Amino acid sequence: MKKRELYDLCSQRLAKEYPAAATELHFSSPYELLVAVMLSAQCTDKRVNMVTPALFKAFPTVQDMAAATPGQIFPFVRSVSYPNAKSEHLAEMARMVCERFNGEIPQTMDEMVSLPGVGRKTANVMLAVAFGGQAMPVDTHVFRVSHRIGLVPESCTTPLSVEKELVKYFQHDRLSDAHHWLILHGRYVCTARAPKCAACCLNDICRSSNY
Repeated sequence: MKKRELYDLCSQRLAKEYPAAATELHFSSPYELLVAVMLSAQCTDKRVNMVTPALFKAFPTVQDMAAATPGQIFPFVRSVSYPNAKSEHLAEMARMVCERFNGEIPQTMDEMVSLPGVGRKTANVMLAVAFGGQAMPVDTHVFRVSHRIGLVPESCTTPLSVEKELVKYFQHDRLSDAHHWLILHGRYVCTARAPKCAACCLNDICRSSNY
């Protein structure tokens, strides 16, 4: 099967499987989404959603968080992974947003990755979810699923190389949707351990499937 055909089939089937694909993080503003995505690194969305209501009640705006110390933020995020580092990054990020961007979350890749604790994946999520752009954030689910299915070659060993390959072949105006399809598929079907191949809508075209 040609690569373009594989991508087209995956798009058709995953779009049908996940018609309302969207982030499972809870947020009501770009500031809240940025905080939630930063907290979600190596942590589940479910855990982050348990933490953020109290966090956003204590620090409802980026200005409020900018005025806080990492020590004041820590009690609200202590149950997520790497709470010390994330507390520091949140405080530093908020201060930089206020000092350099007039309290507005920046909307370009270069500006976002200049923020403490914000890498390319987080910036891509912001572009795709907060600002309505087309982007392909590569997290552990996207990385794993795209390799298993055969969307990317084994030589794609970094998130950036996977991103470039996926961007090349997925329809551009569905990039953000495809990101969510792959995440949800990885979260609920193509799991890291004991993937549910029998229930997978791609099991007849997947490189790793025995079906």
